[in-house]
Amino acid sequence: MKSETLKNAAVSTLVGATLVTGVIVLAPGWGKDAPPPAPGPVARAMTAAGSGAPASLSDLDALIRDRERFVRDHPGDEESWAVLGSAYVERGTRLGDTAYYPKAERALKRSLKAVPAAKGNVDALVGMAELANARHDFAGARGYAESARKQKPERWAVYPALIDAYNGLGRYTAAGKAMDKLLELQTGPQVQGREARVYWNKGWREDAAALAYGATANSRTPTEKAVSLHREAELAWERGEAEEAVELYTDALKTAPEHHRSLAGRARALAALGRTDEALDDYRSALAKLPLPEYALEAGELYESLGLNGDAATLYELLHKQVTRAGEHGVDGDLVLARYEADHGDPAAAVRRLQGEWRRGHRSVHVADTMGWALYRAGRPEDALPFAKLATGQGLRSALFSYHLGEIERALGDFGPARRHIDEALRTNPHFSPLLAPKAREAQDALGEPAMGGPADVEGDGYWPLDPPADAPSGTPSPSPSASASAPSSSAVASPEPAASSSAPLPASPSDASVPGAFGGAAVSPAPAPPAARPAPQLRPVQRSTTPAPTTVAPGNG
Repeated sequence: MKSETLKNAAVSTLVGATLVTGVIVLAPGWGKDAPPPAPGPVARAMTAAGSGAPASLSDLDALIRDRERFVRDHPGDEESWAVLGSAYVERGTRLGDTAYYPKAERALKRSLKAVPAAKGNVDALVGMAELANARHDFAGARGYAESARKQKPERWAVYPALIDAYNGLGRYTAAGKAMDKLLELQTGPQVQGREARVYWNKGWREDAAALAYGATANSRTPTEKAVSLHREAELAWERGEAEEAVELYTDALKTAPEHHRSLAGRARALAALGRTDEALDDYRSALAKLPLPEYALEAGELYESLGLNGDAATLYELLHKQVTRAGEHGVDGDLVLARYEADHGDPAAAVRRLQGEWRRGHRSVHVADTMGWALYRAGRPEDALPFAKLATGQGLRSALFSYHLGEIERALGDFGPARRHIDEALRTNPHFSPLLAPKAREAQDALGEPAMGGPADVEGDGYWPLDPPADAPSGTPSPSPSASASAPSSSAVASPEPAASSSAPLPASPSDASVPGAFGGAAVSPAPAPPAARPAPQLRPVQRSTTPAPTTVAPGNG
């Protein structure tokens, strides 16, 4: 790289389910040919990225225009190409416009052509990692990010991309270690907010709420504060506090009206409160401004719950069009399509899609949950159970995951565990889905109360992988009681088509050896929920230590 240019590359990212809010690499090419800019939108965008914060859309647009002009006159400036490519990723993600991704790829490859990765072009490597994450190519993102880390292990901007890639692959131990390293290298509201999501995924709800609240309090710009408020709202929604979620989403939109994700989030919470007209208005606005297929699926299910099947069908058709268009730009939409197929289309087709995801190494809790539900909907509850247990065994308290597991157990006649998990779903969030929450209440009524004295075995039959025998040493999985209930074997990965029987081969289970204790720690009991009212979380020091060794072992290749 040119010695006269600055070397302060930076990237910021926040992901939730597959959501990114701030991906930008900055290694500005201001040298003798281009003096540093005067304070203005370009400088503000650079300053935001340098601190790990998202820039406003107007400042981001100004940066893109500025770098487009610069590279026309300086086509060999690798740093400016890296800036431009990463800014395209950011804009495409913020607006749900995947047409920016091919432009980003071309710009980043121009940077790598000018200065190859082997010669130290870490900025372009990080940009390529974030582009791969945005396209849901987590294996590719891991490769780019690990290459960048190998060259510059102390560059903090490498680690957000690496964490997102590991989470997408279901490698939670590795993600936890990367988070520990990020905390050593960088502070600030965005790192604090990312840590909040990590703690939430572990089931540590008090700590997550405190960190999220602290990130909001420490935010420096309206855009950064809107991102933090949105994160608080997401946590409030997931713990079943719909009224608080509506207030927080509304605050985010007042702070930064361009934060369109908060429109969809508020729609979800308004529907839970029975304010369906307002919810549908927010969904319409969200889909007009941020056309993401997951929002089309949510809105379609709300219409379907109201008996408006024609409107629901229109939105499901929109979902398919959005996925097809994104696919033309390199985005993998199999997970959202599988969710649709499992509940509204062909569950066997959903299983086939998810087998493809599993073979690509995409073994997150979200893929595992959807796989379990699709297998159940396809009439294969025995095969579904290990995946559903895998999804719920990481620490994350998800009402949807608990409901799915409970229904699978009910189909297998394991009524004690089924009752417990369906009760847990409704305690976690009684309105987690406009279609499935009413079914959960019906299932709860059908199961009734447990018999006097309690069942002989409230844990069911001890299906592997998450129920070792009481007398087994730590880390020893119990054997499956039958071949049909056993965990799927790694040899099944090669078969793309499931057989018709309930014992058909399945993709192998995750290779990460510590899934029950997510992020490198042992499995923990859920922490009590934080108080509901703001300022609810009591800020207190959160202990951070080196990720402990796992105490349990997952099935499969690991």
